[in-house]
Amino acid sequence: MAEITAASVKELRERTGAGMMDCKKALAETNGDMEAAIDWLRAKGLSAAAKKAGRTAAEGLVGVVVEGNRGAVIEVNSETDFVAKNELFQDFVRNVAKLSLAHGTDIEALGNAAYPDGGTVTEKLTDNISKIGENQSLRRAAILDVNQGVIVPYVHNQVAPGLGKIGVLVALESDAPADTLTALGKQIAMHVAAANPLALNADDLDPALIERERSVAMEKAKDSGKPQNIIEKMVEGGLGKFRKENALLSQLFVMDGKTPVSDVVAQAAKDAGTAITLAQFVRFQLGEGIEKKQDDFAAEVAAAAGVKKDEPVA
Repeated sequence: MAEITAASVKELRERTGAGMMDCKKALAETNGDMEAAIDWLRAKGLSAAAKKAGRTAAEGLVGVVVEGNRGAVIEVNSETDFVAKNELFQDFVRNVAKLSLAHGTDIEALGNAAYPDGGTVTEKLTDNISKIGENQSLRRAAILDVNQGVIVPYVHNQVAPGLGKIGVLVALESDAPADTLTALGKQIAMHVAAANPLALNADDLDPALIERERSVAMEKAKDSGKPQNIIEKMVEGGLGKFRKENALLSQLFVMDGKTPVSDVVAQAAKDAGTAITLAQFVRFQLGEGIEKKQDDFAAEVAAAAGVKKDEPVA
């Protein structure tokens, strides 16, 4: 058998746009013959799927699953929101969410995991791209677990059980009854979905984010014409407010708009007669951070008709 080199895999990937593992397998199946490997990829539909890989995928689904004291949330993207209603796509998101509990959050490792009906996760995704006709990608995953307590899930804009536009997991540590913790966790998870906290505590906020906010606040305060010592107090006051409004425990509970979340947890612990700790949370919102291409539909139709955008179509 011919030796499969990194250079040959790279060349095949550049010529077809297929994934690295698919290129390596194609060369292995064809004894290193480049042209035969290209045909092998075409026959498997992988080359055709690769052509779609450059298209922006910012829609799709967030999937949430909880098993025992562990929970996972993943995001799988597609080009349009129509795919979110596709049962093939929904099954894929559900299965990969479950697989992430066993294989972790590293996307490459998750992609190499065995898929329930054969092949790997990446191979199944590529097959779905060919069948559905849109670019799709497994973007990210997160896992929460507790030694004693509960992991509570919540899905906002749910399109099917455990699938939607926003997925939240909340970890509560306590020996309180599970139903008590689940009821509290559900309310906090709904709050997280609505309020979008950036960290559990103010001290956990990203230092780079704080410095960026400081710079913006400083520029605004300078325009006030006040003395430097007053400006510095204004900036620190603004940062204090920012920290309070973006840390989960200090946010005002959306259910009443006046009670800090930390106090809500403390009251629940008092009522239960035992300690309750809000230990962790994770929130995935579909497409956040992805730069979406803004298509001009009128221009697209005009271009297809062979006229300029503002000209009438005969």
